[in-house]
Amino acid sequence: MRQASVWNIAAGCAVVLMGASLGLSRGNAAAAAAPSLDYDYFKTKVEPVFLTKREGHTRCVVCHTQNNAPFHLVPLPAGSKMWTDEQSRQNFELIKRVAIPGSMDSPLIHHPLAQEAGGDPHHGGGQQFASQQDPAWQTLKAFIMGAKAS
Repeated sequence: MRQASVWNIAAGCAVVLMGASLGLSRGNAAAAAAPSLDYDYFKTKVEPVFLTKREGHTRCVVCHTQNNAPFHLVPLPAGSKMWTDEQSRQNFELIKRVAIPGSMDSPLIHHPLAQEAGGDPHHGGGQQFASQQDPAWQTLKAFIMGAKAS
């Protein structure tokens, strides 16, 4: 009887360890399944969204180079209409503060979207995108969902 108890305890421990191991591998698989953010897509498709003037709004770059919000951009060089490669790399690192790969709740796509379209109730720069059908918003969403530059 005593030996059977030892075997029962050992078997129970083995089952617990195997279950924990399976749980960890599922967690790792889920993390591996999350898309990664593509720098080239960011530079060629996303950065231009931040530079575009939308009717009734200022350009994202105007406020987000001067504020202390989590979403911050590097100021444009004087007289430039685009960032240098080095500055784009800095912007890419900064955007990771508000970009949650694979998540529709990512602040990058949720915050500037109108509340009626599923966005946040307040954005200091106004609701830049009235609809999820807006092509610029679709560009941001594609980036978050792991789109790659062609």
